[in-house]
Amino acid sequence: MYFCFLRQCGRLAFAMTDKTKASGVCPHFVRRVPEGDTSERDVCGACGHIHYSNPKIVVGSVVTHDDHILLCRRAIDPRKNFWTLPAGFMEEHETPEEGAKREAREEACADIVIDTLLAVYAVPHISQVHLMYRAKIEQPVFSPGPESLEVKLFSWDEIPWGALAFPSVKWALDHWRESKDLQAFSPYSAPAWAPRRSI
Repeated sequence: MYFCFLRQCGRLAFAMTDKTKASGVCPHFVRRVPEGDTSERDVCGACGHIHYSNPKIVVGSVVTHDDHILLCRRAIDPRKNFWTLPAGFMEEHETPEEGAKREAREEACADIVIDTLLAVYAVPHISQVHLMYRAKIEQPVFSPGPESLEVKLFSWDEIPWGALAFPSVKWALDHWRESKDLQAFSPYSAPAWAPRRSI
């Protein structure tokens, strides 16, 4: 969605494009490199407003209880019916830790206690950065939220490895296992990986 900011009668007005237009882009926007920039952007030819499209931040956690790991079976696309960690996009005006706790409540109805930052994964082919935490639940109290079909605690050997929703889920699980007995460590990063076009 594009917003063109116009000064009219001393007020800031918002002109929003009509979603029904075939192009989906404000007719005043053109693709060019703005002055003082180095990348091509959508720039309004009427008022000069620059629309910046920036990467999305995903926050989540590897949640454990008695050495078992909490996984959620997705109720929504993409990857419906596949298992994932409680995670999702950060909201405005929240910290990454707050976002990870919120996602656990929304997807697993679980109140988690965050331990430490586990990993920072750059996923450039979909313009995302994932911040994953190590976390625990004090009691095994959880249930499926609106975005989950099922929520379950798995031992390491019980994890449905062939039915994980995203590569980053496996990365986080592997990095959790590698670091679970460490008190201090540097956050992990994504391993070398080539995306499949179907995911």
